[in-house]
Amino acid sequence: MNTTAAKSYLPWVVATALFMEQLDSTIVNTAIPSMAASLQVTPLSLKAVVTSYILSLAVSIPISGWMADRFGTRRVFMSAVTIFTVASVLCGLSVNSPMLVAARLLQGLGAAMMMPVGRLTIVRTFPKSELLAAMNFVIIPALIGPLLGPTVGGLIVHWLTWRDIFFVNVPVGVVAIFLAHRYMPDYRGDGERPLDLVGLVLFGTGVALLSWLLEVFGEHQIDVTSAAVLLFIACSLLAAYVWHARDAAFPLLQLALFKIRTFRVSVIGGFITRIGIGGLPFLLPLLYQLGLGLPAWQSGLLMMPSAAAAMGMKFISVRVLGRFGYRQVLTVNTVLIGLTISMYSFVQQGTPLHLIVMISLCLGFFNSLQFSAMNSIAYADVESADSSMASTMASSMQQLSMSFGLATGSLITGWFLGDLPQSNRVALTGALHHAFLTLAVLTILSSLTFWSLREQDGESISKGAPA
Repeated sequence: MNTTAAKSYLPWVVATALFMEQLDSTIVNTAIPSMAASLQVTPLSLKAVVTSYILSLAVSIPISGWMADRFGTRRVFMSAVTIFTVASVLCGLSVNSPMLVAARLLQGLGAAMMMPVGRLTIVRTFPKSELLAAMNFVIIPALIGPLLGPTVGGLIVHWLTWRDIFFVNVPVGVVAIFLAHRYMPDYRGDGERPLDLVGLVLFGTGVALLSWLLEVFGEHQIDVTSAAVLLFIACSLLAAYVWHARDAAFPLLQLALFKIRTFRVSVIGGFITRIGIGGLPFLLPLLYQLGLGLPAWQSGLLMMPSAAAAMGMKFISVRVLGRFGYRQVLTVNTVLIGLTISMYSFVQQGTPLHLIVMISLCLGFFNSLQFSAMNSIAYADVESADSSMASTMASSMQQLSMSFGLATGSLITGWFLGDLPQSNRVALTGALHHAFLTLAVLTILSSLTFWSLREQDGESISKGAPA
């Protein structure tokens, strides 16, 4: 396929897969209370259904770049979509919580190959001067997933059962496989880079243990001493990986890329920011359904304004970044996101719905600009030969931060709820309010990381200027 054809069709290929993934995640969040009732567990305990998926993403993404270089982007992408679709069917057939979590782990494995490989193909196909517009084009159709997800999920849960929400992925997956087979370029690496098995074990084990620790500690299933020991082991494994990667000829994650200022700020700053944002998709349905007593379908409708505003921002984000620059946009916009998150601490029974809708619109608007900026500046000064590794590292840290965000939000909510039952609407609403305020403060503090950017950083993308 020639370059012109690839540029025409590739964004649609990647957008279709992202649409399926985003649709799935937002549907699942809306259905958590119904799943909990059906499986006879507490809603907060079902965060494992969400965190296991993101944990699987974080652990599996590091090998996605290696697989794409070894087997080709088209083959890996099509295999990933197939795995994701099959795992969706298994989720719908689950009869208990452990089976559902296992199927979600398999789903995460498929998604781990879809996102970074799709992003890598975009980066290799488009020059930097066209990269921001191309990424925004990919995200606009993909945002239809969050737009439809809560509403479709709420309607399905209301009229059918929560099991049926997973079968929505099947027709979308079939379309994505067809488009990838016909239109996706097949890029491969220049040489056969061996897989860093030692690094994969050290990094994967450390990340998995750390995420699991956050989950069980949030459920108060482990004492402080045991948690401290496991935390020390997890941090030791990650430190051992850093030590290993310094001398490895072909490390799993090339830490030398952090010497590039724009990449370092994008990944580290984005990591902290996403911890604050990452808990919202799980906490908001709990606030709407359990705190305010709204039905699932109405809770889903309240999630729609955020996605609609995000789509609208994509049409102007290129001009905003070109006018004000990455440093100013990321610093100010991060503070605005934190302030918007804090507004949810005032939402309670009796709050007018139009005010909730306004908060949701602001959140979607600011989040969309934030993700466009953070995702694109990561590649501003990265050489083409390192694009595969950069995509792998950025995607891995992105998903890990979202996992931490979910665990942190749930941990704070459980902490303030204490021994009170989750059926206590007033107590649960108060605990959720504390969680929103904590996440808001963390998000505002993360804006400090973007001060280290320079005024001209990212102009190779926002203005097409030489790096």
